[in-house]
Amino acid sequence: MNTSANHHQSTVKPRSDLDRSLDRGFIWLTRIFALAIAAILLWIAIQVGIDAAPAIQKFGASFLGKSVWNPVNNDYGVLPAVYGTLVSSFLGLLIAVPIGVGTAVLLSENLLPVSVRTVIVFLVELLAAIPSVVYGIWGIFVLIPIITNIGRWLNTYFGWLPIFSTPPTGPGMLPAGVILAIMTLPIITAISRDALISVPSSLRQAAVGLGATRWEAILKVIIPAAFSGIVSAVMLALGRAMGETMAVTMLIGNANTISPSLFAPANTISSLLANQFAEASGLQIAALMYAALILFILTLIVNILAELIVVRMKRL
Repeated sequence: MNTSANHHQSTVKPRSDLDRSLDRGFIWLTRIFALAIAAILLWIAIQVGIDAAPAIQKFGASFLGKSVWNPVNNDYGVLPAVYGTLVSSFLGLLIAVPIGVGTAVLLSENLLPVSVRTVIVFLVELLAAIPSVVYGIWGIFVLIPIITNIGRWLNTYFGWLPIFSTPPTGPGMLPAGVILAIMTLPIITAISRDALISVPSSLRQAAVGLGATRWEAILKVIIPAAFSGIVSAVMLALGRAMGETMAVTMLIGNANTISPSLFAPANTISSLLANQFAEASGLQIAALMYAALILFILTLIVNILAELIVVRMKRL
């Protein structure tokens, strides 16, 4: 046995100095790329902060609590845009997460023939390739008429609820949320599917061996095991929804107001920037950059929370 082990060790080719040098070079190259990405993000944040400095000095923290946006009097507040950004993004996730995770389970398990799964995967990936302006045009001519008809019925019979308290007039929070759900669906589905596929098959076999049904194994074993990956997908989709510009600008109504109704027009930080930046000047540019900095911080917070959740789940 010792002779066999010695013979095996002798057949292993020792690593040369060139191989070790290539490994070290690759490691340093990846470090440089990672540091470059961090440096670019820091540079963007610093530049936006410098451009926003006049507005920060004049308005301070009150910029977050004011609802007025008056370029004539140079009086600005970003509260309605922050509200619209958060509500539309969470509304989109509320619709997209169940559908996306359910589709990921359907595509990761042998519940459908391979040919059908291949077609569904192609269609889901195709959603990610459609430009946002096309989503916006589709939303104007197709989605808004459908939501308007349904919204009139909801307002008539359930208007006593705050979320249905105003009659639909066209663009509003709900069309923007639905379009964000469609746009974030490929992200949630693709990443969740990869997380579910990466779960070791031994876990499923062990659950079945203990008497669990197929769906019990999926719901109680497979999905919890892939939970960190699913959370990452949801948080990445949330960041995508918060930063979406064109489609939301075309569908949300761009009204600088706060309303609990899903049918009322609203605003987001991205749509505020898209609508006003081209014609802005002076302090208005600084106010818009201040709003962009707030959006940058919100997105950073979302990513930090996602990382903390993933790390915590991996420790459990």
